[in-house]
Amino acid sequence: MILVKPSHKILTYTPLALQTIEFAGRTCYKSEDKITEDSAEKFVKMITGKGHHSVIEHAVVTVKIICDRGVSHEIVRHRLASYSQESTRYCNYKGGVTFVIPPWTDFNEGEYSSESENYWTVKPDAMSEAQWLWWCACMDAEEKYIYLLNCGWSPQQARSVLPNSTKTEIVITANIREWRHIFTLRCNKASHPQMNEVMRPLHQEMKRLIPIIFDAIVY
Repeated sequence: MILVKPSHKILTYTPLALQTIEFAGRTCYKSEDKITEDSAEKFVKMITGKGHHSVIEHAVVTVKIICDRGVSHEIVRHRLASYSQESTRYCNYKGGVTFVIPPWTDFNEGEYSSESENYWTVKPDAMSEAQWLWWCACMDAEEKYIYLLNCGWSPQQARSVLPNSTKTEIVITANIREWRHIFTLRCNKASHPQMNEVMRPLHQEMKRLIPIIFDAIVY
């Protein structure tokens, strides 16, 4: 069993995103002659402040996220995006299932086995009852999954015993209007803690890469 923490990586984003948005917006008014080297930020701030958000759809960002499958089920509800996700139908985890560490536990990343970590029958003194039960449940799921593969089941059949904590990788492409919508919902304190754990750092990085656009989102 392998335990990892969630993570994100921005793969690509529209070069000169603010300048692209400014050019698109000024096309509407035929005011391209007002474009200067430093006019983009002011223009984008003005146009988003007036609610003309369709213009910012001309810039897109592609991100790879590692999270558990429970979080991924929520992410793909955002329909105005493109997704490519690791498939448990075709990926074979006979060499070891990877699970994502919940933020309310204090497990370390790494590889664990029932032989080297005898948690099955003896709970370590420093580990809470709840954390021990989660660890045992993941280890048991991995054991049953591999056993089913050895019985002749295909990965798409054996995956039925895997829990929400199973790691998945998902590549997401969306325009930055949709990313604003995603961050507004998923960075909110009412969102799931594991969603916050993924989306808040991603929001902060996008805020640095493409200024002005994401400044209004607070949590």
